[in-house]
Amino acid sequence: MRRATERTESLREHNRRETFQRIADRGIELFLQKGYDATTVDDLAAAAGVSRRTFFYYFKSKDEIFGAQMNIYADVIRRAIVEGAPKLPPFDAVAAALVKLSAHFESPRTVAIARLMRSSDASSLRKLPGHLQMEQPVFDALCELWPEVQRRDSLRLVAMASAGTLRFAVDKWLESDGLQPLSRYIEDAFARLKSEI
Repeated sequence: MRRATERTESLREHNRRETFQRIADRGIELFLQKGYDATTVDDLAAAAGVSRRTFFYYFKSKDEIFGAQMNIYADVIRRAIVEGAPKLPPFDAVAAALVKLSAHFESPRTVAIARLMRSSDASSLRKLPGHLQMEQPVFDALCELWPEVQRRDSLRLVAMASAGTLRFAVDKWLESDGLQPLSRYIEDAFARLKSEI
């Protein structure tokens, strides 16, 4: 009886995750096709094959579609740092992980998503704490690698500086229309900051 209940809960949780991801994925596709402002909640629900009520069960507003996308990036970044080069100092470990990871984020689709998230017609998205969404996973990863409590403040500073440096690198990459690989912009941004410290 207990195993059947666990299987039912596990299946229910799987279905919830799948529905959440389907709505988020279809939402990004619609934003790319129609534009953020032109896409309605009804459009998002229809594209995902759910009711408007179900959409609001998973997301409070269409803005949260971008939050879901940022969470995916944040989780990937955290794992890349933890699985990366822990023998390096924290700042260098973050830089190395981001450079290595950047190859996975250079597709035309990712560039389009990044542009959309920074576009002026999605003005309400500017209120989203994107830099904080990147800072926290970096901090969590660093604390996992260096768990000493007395290092927490220093690791928080590394995480803050790293999130800002990544944002600067991505902005420069988008401004140049991706003429060079994102990894070069990340390497350059981290090197510039390090030389000034």
